[in-house]
Amino acid sequence: MATQTDYYSLLEVSRDADGSTIKSAYRKLAMKWHPDRNPGNAEAEAKFKACNEAYECLKDPQKRAAYDRFGHEAFTQGMNGGGGPGGGHGPDGFADIGDIFETIFGSAFGGGGMGAQRQRQRRGADLRYDMQVTLDEAFHGKSTEIEIEVSQSCDTCDGSGAAPGTSERTCNLCHGQGSVRAKQGLFVVERPCPTCGGRGQVIEDPCGDCRGEGRVDKAQALQVDIPPGVDTGTRIRLSGKGEAGQRGAPPGDLYIFVHVKEHPLFEREGTTLATRVPISFTTAALGGSVDIPDLDGSTNTVDIPVGIQSGKQLRVRGAGMPVLQGRGRGDLVVEVKVETPTKLSRKQREILEQFRDTETGEECPESRSFFSKIKEAFGG
Repeated sequence: MATQTDYYSLLEVSRDADGSTIKSAYRKLAMKWHPDRNPGNAEAEAKFKACNEAYECLKDPQKRAAYDRFGHEAFTQGMNGGGGPGGGHGPDGFADIGDIFETIFGSAFGGGGMGAQRQRQRRGADLRYDMQVTLDEAFHGKSTEIEIEVSQSCDTCDGSGAAPGTSERTCNLCHGQGSVRAKQGLFVVERPCPTCGGRGQVIEDPCGDCRGEGRVDKAQALQVDIPPGVDTGTRIRLSGKGEAGQRGAPPGDLYIFVHVKEHPLFEREGTTLATRVPISFTTAALGGSVDIPDLDGSTNTVDIPVGIQSGKQLRVRGAGMPVLQGRGRGDLVVEVKVETPTKLSRKQREILEQFRDTETGEECPESRSFFSKIKEAFGG
């Protein structure tokens, strides 16, 4: 079994880091390794997925507690046979806590038939589907159809695994308990029955279509509703749309992991949108306004105050992203970049030279302050 990298090391945080530190570290790494920023780079894609898996675990207090105590062992036997927050025994990909206690403390917490009962009733594995959406789709939400290949209940045997007209029978070795006991020294050890695999029942005449599994792989078309306000890392759960359980056991769930593509104009931080707007130096000096398109189809007119400096940020309330499953919108932050002209006509140059001749030094207080500090530092 390959050694898995520690989740804290993946996110470059200490084991006692708080939630906000973990979130900030994840966002930084997700930006760095996002597939959109590293097209065709398999290593970057693998690091992005690993960081996402680590964050999904550590952001949840219960999952983090389980990981801190049991490490990656808390996620074994999950989706696709591997460990990670996307798979496992429970609905969020973690081992059944009863199984953990039974592994550590033995049958004292399970009892002879309880472990077998869980084995018989174990649901199908949870599945993961990664979906990319544009920022515009994340703003408005969307309804789309996806198609996945997934194990579903066998129609021929109705999920029982037995050939039509036959049924399971009670295991002769464990007599339906699903477990057998053996003495080891002073202790009695209980193990799953080797004949029935812990089910308590055996199939003598398996179904020809599913070979006794009770499930077959089929293509499944599903309707997915993406709500407004989703962000990278948002999970959408489709209950009962995961892998079918063996021999009639309930199915797992399907989790849609959302990834929002980069936008050419806006950067996003939660519900806040940010953009940089170049303005002429005359607009910076005299004031004016700029129009910024809104994702809702309207236009936001941003007033530029007189004498604004490059790097100044202006905030437009309620012009950001919608609040996921809530009301209202975040803000739009406009960072001003004063642009110096590179091509001047003869008349423009003459006007600027006339302006320079009339300068007194009072027009640019930051420059005056800077040169005063030089005089103080170097004695005039």
